[in-house]
Amino acid sequence: MNGKKILFVSSELVPYLPENEVSLMSYETPRMVNSNKGQIRIFMPRYGNINERRHQLHEVIRLSGMNLVINDMDMPLIIKVASIPRERIQVYFIDNEEYFKRKATFTDENGVMFPDNDERAIFFAKGVVETVKKLNWSPDIIHVHGWMASLVPLYLKSYYADEPLFADSKIVTSVYSKGFEGQLDTSLKKKVIFDGISEENVKHLEDPNYNNLLKVAVDFSDAIILAAEDVTEDLSSYIANLEKPLLPYVSLQEFEEAYANFYSTEVLK
Repeated sequence: MNGKKILFVSSELVPYLPENEVSLMSYETPRMVNSNKGQIRIFMPRYGNINERRHQLHEVIRLSGMNLVINDMDMPLIIKVASIPRERIQVYFIDNEEYFKRKATFTDENGVMFPDNDERAIFFAKGVVETVKKLNWSPDIIHVHGWMASLVPLYLKSYYADEPLFADSKIVTSVYSKGFEGQLDTSLKKKVIFDGISEENVKHLEDPNYNNLLKVAVDFSDAIILAAEDVTEDLSSYIANLEKPLLPYVSLQEFEEAYANFYSTEVLK
């Protein structure tokens, strides 16, 4: 991984959110790359339940101030950063008062999904790409973790298809079992098409459930990692039929060598 530039885009990340399969691997994978002399950038949403004072988040004025158009509405983009002290890893947070101020991640106090999670996912995808463009940092690999980040491959390969910064970037999506019940707002497909993305590219979003979001993600990825043992049969069969480079599930204890080899021999070949 020496000198390779890897962009990690994650729905959740420890130590900022509780540990689960997504947040833990979203931490361990960049830590592995960092220790192997790779260059990394990590992006995640700045949910309102992240303690800004304890984790010492601060706004980066030079990166903030842009408006992103979401379903014909101008939504201000705020960028904050913090460091994971023991690893010396910097994390970029995508923030917006309307989408991320509430003191929760994906659901309200009754466990009901927020009705605007679809727009939050679009905003997050666009916010990451626009910020990396401002940083003028061209990644060799873009590694996506978690369903809130699942629109990133679609936007990179369609909405930002002509962006030279990402012309040689390879996209890897990690597929987890941890998803959500039900579906996102059924107008998600229409909101994505509003951005000039073809209906054919988002046919799965007719029913925007967890599996279908991940199908869109893997459709526009160059390689796929099964990051859980219990990925649904529907999703695992769909992935197998894509005939793309695929890393089967490996345990946390064994992942470092497996992921590093997969990056080097399958993704960057």
